[in-house]
Amino acid sequence: MSFAYTSGMVAHDSEEAGGNNRQKPGTALSRRLRRAWRRLGRRFSGQQVRFVYHQVYTACLEEVPLDPLRGEKILSFLIEEGLIDREDVSVPRMPAVRSLLRVHSADYIESIGQPETTERIFGAKLADDAAERVIEAQRMGVGGTIQATRLALQGHSVAVHLGGGFHHARRDAGMGFCVFNDIAVAVARLRAKGFSEPVLVVDLDLHDGNGTREIFARDPSVHTFSVHNEDWGETAADASTSIALGEDVGDEVYLGTLLKTLPDVLAEVKPGLVVYVAGSDPAADDPLGNWRISADGMLRRDHLVVELLRRRRRRVPLVVLLAGGYGTGTWRYSARFFSWLISGRRVEPPSSTELTLRRFRKIGRSLDPASLTAEPSGYSWRLDEEDLVGILPGGPQRTRFLSHFSSHGVELLLERFGLLDQLRLRGFRHPVVEIDLKGSTGDTLRVFSEPDRSELLMELRVNRDQRVVTGFEVLVIEWLLLQNPRAQFGPYRRPLPGQKHPGLGLLKDVFSWLLVIAEMLELDGIYWMPSSYHVAVQSRRTVRFLEPEHEAFAQVLEGLFDGMPLARASRAIEDGLVVDSATGKSLEWQGYPMVLAVSDVLRERVTGDAYETRVEEEKKRLKLTLSDPEAAGTRP
Repeated sequence: MSFAYTSGMVAHDSEEAGGNNRQKPGTALSRRLRRAWRRLGRRFSGQQVRFVYHQVYTACLEEVPLDPLRGEKILSFLIEEGLIDREDVSVPRMPAVRSLLRVHSADYIESIGQPETTERIFGAKLADDAAERVIEAQRMGVGGTIQATRLALQGHSVAVHLGGGFHHARRDAGMGFCVFNDIAVAVARLRAKGFSEPVLVVDLDLHDGNGTREIFARDPSVHTFSVHNEDWGETAADASTSIALGEDVGDEVYLGTLLKTLPDVLAEVKPGLVVYVAGSDPAADDPLGNWRISADGMLRRDHLVVELLRRRRRRVPLVVLLAGGYGTGTWRYSARFFSWLISGRRVEPPSSTELTLRRFRKIGRSLDPASLTAEPSGYSWRLDEEDLVGILPGGPQRTRFLSHFSSHGVELLLERFGLLDQLRLRGFRHPVVEIDLKGSTGDTLRVFSEPDRSELLMELRVNRDQRVVTGFEVLVIEWLLLQNPRAQFGPYRRPLPGQKHPGLGLLKDVFSWLLVIAEMLELDGIYWMPSSYHVAVQSRRTVRFLEPEHEAFAQVLEGLFDGMPLARASRAIEDGLVVDSATGKSLEWQGYPMVLAVSDVLRERVTGDAYETRVEEEKKRLKLTLSDPEAAGTRP
C-alpha cells in the first residue's frame, strides 16, 4: 500500500494544527452565541467599518506565491465570528480606462496585454488566459480601492478593501506583481471630483512603495510614507518619507521606527484622507520576506496606525488595503487586525485548514443526503442484475463510490465544496469527473482538465476498511495525485522528489473534503501510508502517526531539519545523509501509517496520555544526525 501526491505547499506551515476534530455540540453552540453577541454589540457600538471585495480577486497565478483565496478566507472568518454580514460587503465596479489614464501613460495602457509586458511585471511568461485573468483581477482591484475611498469619505469612517495595494506600478511601467497603481488612480479620481485636502499614504508593506512615490513625486498634496527593507529606486519627492531598514528587522526596531516618525508626519500633513497599505509580508514566516516581525508585532503596528488617527481632533477617513503577503497563512495577520478594528478586541483566527473544514462542514450540513445517492433528475435508476449481490459470475458489481455515493453525488460534492471552481480559477475551464469502481484495491476518482481527458489533474483511490486499524472503520487513501500539468517549476516552486509537475495547491481542501465525507459515512478517521518524507511532512499539522514510535521518529526528524527547505530535507533522507548515531547506519524512510482521527475513540488512541508518554520515551532514545550538513543545506 502506498500514498503519494504532487503538491505545491510550503514546507513547515507555520499555522497551528487544527481540523482533525469532529465538531462538539457545546463548541458549536458557544460559537453561535458569540456570533449573536457580537452582532448585537456591533449594532449599538456606533463603530463603522465598511468592506469592499470582488470574487474576481480569486484569479490564480501559478507563477506567483499569492494565495488566491486570501480575501475569501478573511471574509469567511469575519462572518463566521459574527463580526460582519456578507450582505454588508460592497462590490466594486470595473474602472473606466479614462480613470487609469489619469495616472498611467497611454503607451503603457496599450502595452499591458503584450506577453513581454506581463513577463516583466510577474517575472515569468504567462499563458494568454492567465494573463487575461490577472489583468482583469487587478483592474477590478483598482475599482475596489476607488470604492473604498468613496465609502470612507462618505461616512468619515474606515473602509477596508480586501485587495489592492499595487504600489510598485509606475506611471509608464508595471513591476513587482503590480499592473496598475490603484492607490494613485483612486487619489487622482478624487482630485478630478474636487477633493482638495491633503492625502497621506502610509505604506507598511515590506517592499518599497516606489511606484506611488514616483507618481506623486511633484505633487506636495500627497505625502507618501514608506517603511521597507530596501529602496526600489529614486526616493526624492516633494512630500515623502522613505525609510529603508535593511534585512533581519525585528519588532523593536520596526515599531520604534514607526513611533519616532509617523506621529510627526501626521502632525505636519494634517491629512483629509489616509490610505494605509497594510502589507503582511513583514511577518517572520512570510516565504518572500526577510524580516522577523511576530504576530503580536504585526498587530501592534496596525494598532499604532489606527490609534494615531483616532487621537486627532477631527476624525480622518481611513482606507486600508491588503497589499503584499505570501503563502497560505498570510490572511491571518489581516484577520486579526480587522477583528480588532471591528470589535475593539483581538479575535484569534483559526488555521487555514480549520477554516476550510468549518466551511465544508457547514456546506455538508446543508446538503440533502438523497441528492448524493440518487442519479440526476430524468435518469431512470432501476434495480437490475448488476445490483444483485452474488448473482453474476465474478462476484458483486459495485455501483456506489465508497458503497454510498452515486457518480452524480460525487460530482455534486466536488462542485458544492468549491473544488471544481478552484480548478476553473486555475485556468481549467471545463473539468471532467470520472469514477472508476472496477479496481481491486479501491474506488478511483479522477478529474481531468477537459472532456478529451488529455490532462490528469487529480487521481484519488480510496476504500473503507475495518482491518488496518483494529477495532475501527476508516477511510483508507491508497493513492492521491494532485498536479498542474500546465505550470512550470521556478524560483518560488522547487520540485520535490518524484514530482513531474507542480502541485495544484489544493491539498488542504481535498483533505477537508475527505474528512467531511468520513463524517458523513460515520467512519472513525482517515488512514494512509506516506510513501516519502515530504508527503508525511505536508500533512503533519493535522494528523498523527498511528504508532507512537513512528510519531517520535517524525518529530526528531523535524527538529533535525528545522529551517531547511522541504525539498532538501527529503533529498537528505534519500541520499542517506540521516544517520543513527547509535549504529552509524543511514536511515531510510518507510511508509509508516498515519491517521486523521474523526471519532473520539480513535482520537484518544493517537493523542491520549499513554500514546504521548511513549512518544517522549522514544524521542529520548533516538539520536539522529546529518552526516554532511553542508551538502544537505546547499543541494537544490
